[in-house]
Amino acid sequence: MARRPVKAGGSITRGGGVALGEAVFRSLCESLQAGSYRAGDRLREEEVAKRLKVSRTPVREALGRLAARGFVEPAGGRGVIVRNLDISEVLELYAMREIMEGASARLAAEHASVPEVDALRDIEQSFIEASETDAAEMARLNRAFHEAICRAARNRYLDNASRELQDWIALLGPTTFTVAGRPSTSHGEHQAIIDAIATRDGNRAEQLARAHIREALRCRLKLVQRQ
Repeated sequence: MARRPVKAGGSITRGGGVALGEAVFRSLCESLQAGSYRAGDRLREEEVAKRLKVSRTPVREALGRLAARGFVEPAGGRGVIVRNLDISEVLELYAMREIMEGASARLAAEHASVPEVDALRDIEQSFIEASETDAAEMARLNRAFHEAICRAARNRYLDNASRELQDWIALLGPTTFTVAGRPSTSHGEHQAIIDAIATRDGNRAEQLARAHIREALRCRLKLVQRQ
């Protein structure tokens, strides 16, 4: 089978005291989240170094960190490949996601400012305006929506854990917005969550967020069955 062409960002810029190895690691994580790298893609030191315009040493360090976290595994020959999660890992991931998204929504109902609620509505408006044929754009806006809720929760530890969870979600492959009907049902779920946050109903916000993730899991399992 022909190797899927990898389209990722260009060179990185080191700044703010960030070590080069850390900058490369962050760049690779961002590429995973953006879908530039997908399960089964091979990463070679020399190719990544050339793309990012850095030496191979920080790339080797970054790939080692990705391997330690379980995002990649050794490939036959040179380089590593992006891991493909098995069904048990998918279920575990969504179980954690349900807990964390529920907590974020509850806390956001307690702490979100009026401008933050307005921002959620703006993101959701962009989501429904995105063409259903552009699943990648809907996925990007969906990430922005959930990240905005997490920021409004005002809990740095939850925010850090949610960011790491997003890296794992990137390994799942195609977005659930490719499942027929999922964009419209997701929109309705988002609207209900926003309303609960706006009215400071933490219990309802948490329940709705957890139900939203359970529905996302149902669609994810449909995609898994197609593979």
